[in-house]
Amino acid sequence: MFSIDVILKYSPIPVSVQRKEKDAAQSVYEQAKSVMTANPPQLLELTCDKQPDKTIAVLSDQISAVVISQKTATASGRTPGFLATSEDEG
Repeated sequence: MFSIDVILKYSPIPVSVQRKEKDAAQSVYEQAKSVMTANPPQLLELTCDKQPDKTIAVLSDQISAVVISQKTATASGRTPGFLATSEDEG
């Protein structure tokens, strides 16, 4: 499963949709990237493979970033791209 996170300006929580196939996820990523530069702003509407009833719509001028990542069965609930370290007490 692949997750596409759309980070919006002035919003601390990204909106996310999932795709089962890598090519489908890459297509959503490319679509989001292309509307980010649209003038005038366009409406980007996305659906989710994991939750078929989930639909999101955002204005392209509100998107500040798009992230694509692969979800694994051993996901720990942490946001991809960030590393947490701990010190061993000895």
